[in-house]
Amino acid sequence: MKITANQIQDLYNFTRLHFVEHYDLQTELVDHLANDIEHIWEAKPQLPYEEAKTIAFKKFGVFGFMDVVSKRQKAMGKRYVKFLWHEFKEWFTLPKLLITVSIFIACYAMFSSAYMAAMLIISYSLILVWSTFKSIKLNRQFRRRKEKSNKKWMLEEMIFRQAGGAGLILISQLPTWYNISLDHSNSFWFTLGVSVFTTLFIIYMFVSLELLPNKAETLLNKTYPEFSL
Repeated sequence: MKITANQIQDLYNFTRLHFVEHYDLQTELVDHLANDIEHIWEAKPQLPYEEAKTIAFKKFGVFGFMDVVSKRQKAMGKRYVKFLWHEFKEWFTLPKLLITVSIFIACYAMFSSAYMAAMLIISYSLILVWSTFKSIKLNRQFRRRKEKSNKKWMLEEMIFRQAGGAGLILISQLPTWYNISLDHSNSFWFTLGVSVFTTLFIIYMFVSLELLPNKAETLLNKTYPEFSL
């Protein structure tokens, strides 16, 4: 006995009712539930669909789909970091290495001046303004994509809604950075460290907020063969 198309759709609705929002994970769970139901019917062909579905769902334990969702989030998070790291490393190979060195020289020139603390505030404030603008733009873009496809993919959400998140948290510590810079404005090693960190930070924010979203279609098609916007 095979599960019907209407029952497959019911299983999609069932996963949504149990707080599984992402289509890729819904599909994985629906496939698992459907296979279990068909195996149950092999032993009990007269068992009603709803009862077979309940039995199949109970195999996920008392927490239902929560453990599966958590594991998928971790796995997809690692995939996102892998894409991020791949793009990040490109900035330390030619020809992008020239841009990286130029950014570092500009940062060092600013932070080695007598106005280091002020330069620190100005540069990170500009990064904050740009990253906030990009985050708002990406969130709007994500909503439009979701409305168009009526599906939400886990990696897609990471690319468009979590981009630059760690960077924005670091920027929130700017007042602390300012106070520290006042005490170490004449330190060569502090200036060098801040310049290196700022260079890496700028590249990270650009990769996460600009490059990965621009490559979203390629990355999503690579991750999900069934993806189609």
